[in-house]
Amino acid sequence: MSTNGMKKITIEPVTRVEGHGKVTILLDEQNQVKQARLHIVEFRGFERFVQGRPYWEVPVLVERLCGICPVSHHLAAAKAMDWIVGGENLTPTAEKMRRLMHYGQMFQSHALHFFHLCSPDLLFGFDADVAIRNVIGVAAKYPALAVQGVMMRKYGQELIKATAGKKIHGTGAIPGGINKNLSIAERDGFLKDLDQMVEWSRSALKIAKDYTVAHLDTLASFGSFESSHLSLVRADGAMDLYHGNLKAIDAEGNSIFDQVDYQNYLDYIREEVRPWSYMKFPFITSLGPEKGWYRVGPLARLNTCTFIDTPEAEAARKEFMALTDGKPNNITMAYHWARMIELLHSIEKIKALLHDADLQGTDLVTKGNRRDEAVGLIEAPRGTLFHHYRVNKNDQIVMANLIVSTTNNNEPMNRAVELVARQHLSGVKITEGLLNRVEVAIRAYDPCLSCATHALGKMPLEMEILDAEGNVLDRKAR
Repeated sequence: MSTNGMKKITIEPVTRVEGHGKVTILLDEQNQVKQARLHIVEFRGFERFVQGRPYWEVPVLVERLCGICPVSHHLAAAKAMDWIVGGENLTPTAEKMRRLMHYGQMFQSHALHFFHLCSPDLLFGFDADVAIRNVIGVAAKYPALAVQGVMMRKYGQELIKATAGKKIHGTGAIPGGINKNLSIAERDGFLKDLDQMVEWSRSALKIAKDYTVAHLDTLASFGSFESSHLSLVRADGAMDLYHGNLKAIDAEGNSIFDQVDYQNYLDYIREEVRPWSYMKFPFITSLGPEKGWYRVGPLARLNTCTFIDTPEAEAARKEFMALTDGKPNNITMAYHWARMIELLHSIEKIKALLHDADLQGTDLVTKGNRRDEAVGLIEAPRGTLFHHYRVNKNDQIVMANLIVSTTNNNEPMNRAVELVARQHLSGVKITEGLLNRVEVAIRAYDPCLSCATHALGKMPLEMEILDAEGNVLDRKAR
């Protein structure tokens, strides 16, 4: 397609990601890339239509944003509602059940992405025939790996069912706690398969590590750039995927801020709106929109934490950080390696929790002084997830703002898209394999595009009424 003397290439849809998006690339007369953008083309209105609903419904409403990571939204909203009811200091049973639910979610989501979405690129190569570069191709050539991915995801999904009541869109977390504990029979069922899950997590980590190290010469520059990183960390600096305080570092590892109470996130984070995407662009306020963008997710979490409190994942983290001599790792494709370290960490956490007698406790809910405004944060599989709500005296939601993990990664993903396009598409004959490289860069972030879409101001909506012959009778736009 030609536009204003430029040639336009459109990749639509972006494949092997959750949600709907497209990439547009503009080439000049010499076939040099002049612009490349990731567009999110679907609109979700959750921040608006939760308004007016009673606050206790929110954890089960907002998780409908997604069928892949509903637990993350369920728990982030529940954590905010804990503050609303004054029940943020959960009972041991409630907190550990939520953590088990969350680590089950991390485990199944990371397994799904690695084995089903990104492994075709790693196993077959970026230029492989598109007919085999997919999960069906993986199942045909690597059946043991395909089974492994399915069974690991199933294990995580069953953990979610046992803690949330359902595998998708559960109801386990309620304001101030949970509505069930874990029975002995349920626990024993998970213990039966636990050793196999640990071994499979080790092997998945080895695949990701070996691939990254073997292809380091090319991957180091593939869609990579220096960036700041942000995540929750525990008070002692450890990785904590369920709870903690905000920490941000620059590309050299210098602290931008640390141990920030996320109830005060608006003092540190802002969002920018751009006209060509329904997804906003967050940035660190003190650095401004030009320099304040940052990355979140597995890569960022390994860069911001000082240690991991499970032994095998900590050993893997040290090996990972040694690749960059202890400095932050800014290699985009290293997300896969980092993600598998978190997979191993999650199953280590699951193992410890399953042996904790508090999961059979009966003290499930707590509450205290009522509040009118609260923020809930969690480390979702794809990165830091913000939920912010205000509630009126009638217990109705009057304001909701969500900064979703993929939204936090919006600017980095766009930079990766443009960099890969300039590196591989300028001045050459465009092939499907070359275009796939752009998608490979996007898939490294494991984006959840449907979760991330919302807009500020007017939504461009157009409605037409047609007669039986297709003639336009009326048109309204806003």
